[in-house]
Amino acid sequence: MSLPKILTPQIQKALADIFNVSLEKIEFQATRKDFEGDITMVIFPLLKIIKGNPAEIGNKIGQYLIDNVSEVSAFNVVSGFLNIVVSDAYYLKFFNAIKQDPKFGFAKAVADEKAVMVEYASPNTNKPLHLGHVRNVLLGYSVAEILKAAGKKVYKTQIINDRGIHICKSMLAWERSGLNETPESTGLKGDKLVGKYYVEFDKNYKAQIVALIADGKTEDEAKKQAPIMLEAQKMLLDWEAGDESVMALWNKMNGWVYKGFDETYKNIGVDFDSYYYESNTYLLGKEVVQLGLEKGVFEKDPDGSVWIDLTADELDRKIVLRSDGTAVYMTQDIGTAIQRVKDFPDVGGMVYTVGNEQDYHFKVLFLILKKLGFDWSDHLFHLSYGMVDLPSGKMKSREGTVVDADDLMKEMTETAQKISEELGKLDGYSDEEKAKLYNTIGLGALKYYILKVDPKKRILFNPEESVDFAGNTGPFIQYTYARIQSILRKADFDLSANFDNIQLHEKEKELLKQLELFPEVIQNAAENHSPALLANYTYELVKEYNSFYQTVSILGEEDLTKKTFRVQLSQKVANTIKLSFNLLGISVPERM
Repeated sequence: MSLPKILTPQIQKALADIFNVSLEKIEFQATRKDFEGDITMVIFPLLKIIKGNPAEIGNKIGQYLIDNVSEVSAFNVVSGFLNIVVSDAYYLKFFNAIKQDPKFGFAKAVADEKAVMVEYASPNTNKPLHLGHVRNVLLGYSVAEILKAAGKKVYKTQIINDRGIHICKSMLAWERSGLNETPESTGLKGDKLVGKYYVEFDKNYKAQIVALIADGKTEDEAKKQAPIMLEAQKMLLDWEAGDESVMALWNKMNGWVYKGFDETYKNIGVDFDSYYYESNTYLLGKEVVQLGLEKGVFEKDPDGSVWIDLTADELDRKIVLRSDGTAVYMTQDIGTAIQRVKDFPDVGGMVYTVGNEQDYHFKVLFLILKKLGFDWSDHLFHLSYGMVDLPSGKMKSREGTVVDADDLMKEMTETAQKISEELGKLDGYSDEEKAKLYNTIGLGALKYYILKVDPKKRILFNPEESVDFAGNTGPFIQYTYARIQSILRKADFDLSANFDNIQLHEKEKELLKQLELFPEVIQNAAENHSPALLANYTYELVKEYNSFYQTVSILGEEDLTKKTFRVQLSQKVANTIKLSFNLLGISVPERM
């Protein structure tokens, strides 16, 4: 049981016995480093119900705890803060209870609790995954894993945007080239090959616009009348009509892309439980429009278009069906959400991992689903995130200046290799071991650099900075884990003892206090959908461990009991690092 849970009822009893008052919530915070104590009670809220001097009130509560709570060994009062010193016995009991628990910090799943569906990735099939997708999939995957660790049942899904004019652009450019290139004939991944033709279309389109403007057309006229764009629009109409040759080309090129995507997902270490395709979902939701009309949620305009008026909710009027009867993206999203609950009846909430440019869209979507009467609409969350920038500037996929996800992972591995070789710590490694380690360090650096930042914040990604072996980086944390593994390999004595009566060093106690926070951090990260909370906790744990490592002797300690305890403590820190990093999708190396 955590300290706040132990102390809260005792302090409430003290307030009743000493002051004849009750307080439902006791406010705690970590004790400042410059004061003695392990946890601090904030006294100021009591002044609303107890008249008196804060120091006097604090001293009375502190003395009550000394007399009645075995875990409390001392206290001091500074201004309006009661600093409580907890006995070594409490921390030893805590450590003995967790040290053999391989899933310490993880909550048990609650029977019959509704599942959560987490959507992430959601790429277009006209180009490879890029740096923006990398942040998306890392966030979505990590949030899904954290929710599972917090005791939730989770389904991971994505919707693949495999239809529309952008897909036809790649198809048309490939068809017009006359080269009949394939991934096999070019040696390119399928998604890269299709992306190449998306860029090719844009070059030809721009050239035609320039020619039409030279012939006297306005820019708007040129964009609309460019022959290649008219051809792409006709191809889209043919696709919607089910033209056999267009459908065959669409299936072939999308097949190349899916295979390429799968390879990228495997390399970056994310997976999915289900897939949805826009080509199957774009008509979903149209029947819901009729339901909404009958309920009075939607309204029909004279031209036949259907809208929802959200001005009373401080939003705007939103179209859900065009006058020609075609659906808009909002309609598709409404239908897809409903379909997912039909497909997975135990789903009671959804998390959408989508960039912050879609914040308004999701406000509207969630409100419409609520007005339609779906009870699960109260448990929808938009995991909104900021853009990822590079020192070289913004990315533009049409111009081929996007940072390709595969190329980025390769660059990260090469950067890890360069820095590792400069440090010269890999003597005795085979080439295969080195390659695996470079990949582990490079991907760890990339993932940690992105996930340690609050999702809502924009990121300026610097590959060199991310692979620094010092500071708040993935490699720094991985190195600490590997250092502990080295200690464990050298510990050739019995590590099974329990400890009931040893005096803790200040650094040991600080480390145990940090470990005690782990379950709470997982719950907070799940509630806030923020891997950053977990990433930065792990960094703080590692900093605390390194301070411990530099201050006390571990394997060199002559007292066998103390040595055994310190090795066990090191082992638990390593296990916690590994568990935490697994939730972030990051591997840890046994040696570095």
